[in-house]
Amino acid sequence: MKLGCLTAMFGDKTLSETLDILRPFGLQCVELGTGNYPGSPHVPVDELLKSAAKCKEFKAVLAGEGLEISALSCHGNCLHPDKAYAKANQEVQTKTIRLAEKLGVGVVIDFSGCPGSSDNDTKPNWVTCAWPPDFLDVLNWQWDKKVIPYWSKQAKFAADHGVKVAFEMHPGFVAYNTDTLLKLRNACGKNLGANLDPSHLFWQGMDPIDVVRKLGEAIFHVHAKDSKVDPFNTA
Repeated sequence: MKLGCLTAMFGDKTLSETLDILRPFGLQCVELGTGNYPGSPHVPVDELLKSAAKCKEFKAVLAGEGLEISALSCHGNCLHPDKAYAKANQEVQTKTIRLAEKLGVGVVIDFSGCPGSSDNDTKPNWVTCAWPPDFLDVLNWQWDKKVIPYWSKQAKFAADHGVKVAFEMHPGFVAYNTDTLLKLRNACGKNLGANLDPSHLFWQGMDPIDVVRKLGEAIFHVHAKDSKVDPFNTA
């Protein structure tokens, strides 16, 4: 096991300033944002994609601090019903996979995304209830028409570039728990798996240890995060 830090939390600082902050902790890895929700404050994605020399220089800066890159993160919604928004997220993801290959990084982290309930929607529709049956109709349409076609294509693209895609199981997206993550993996490819973040599991009433036992080799990356459920508010 290697300990690291997602540097997106230092988005208001330069990479050099961020490394100054991390240095005393003796970490071994960094997870770097490349766009979409995490932004790309520390990774000049386009510049690195154009230059092998720049990639070498970038890795050397991190290696000089005793750090390697555990993952590149582009959490977004590539299935968003707003076509322009989805396209922008997809372009970031595609660039991130290509950059991961160039940097020798094996894992790209993302959300699984969430479509609308039809091609006419402009906002995502996250289905949380199996009855009345309208909801199941929406869910089946999402998976059959949007989720499986897109991720089957992207899973192959990632595999062709030697990269695994790790989904953070987060409510609001189609793969938010153990069953839905495995459903996506089984339908679209074994190089799709989980970025295990227990903080999102706690507030869904899930036991992270049981989730680990169930997912097994489908876990590609882990976030060491916590959350507290307030008993008064939930009651």
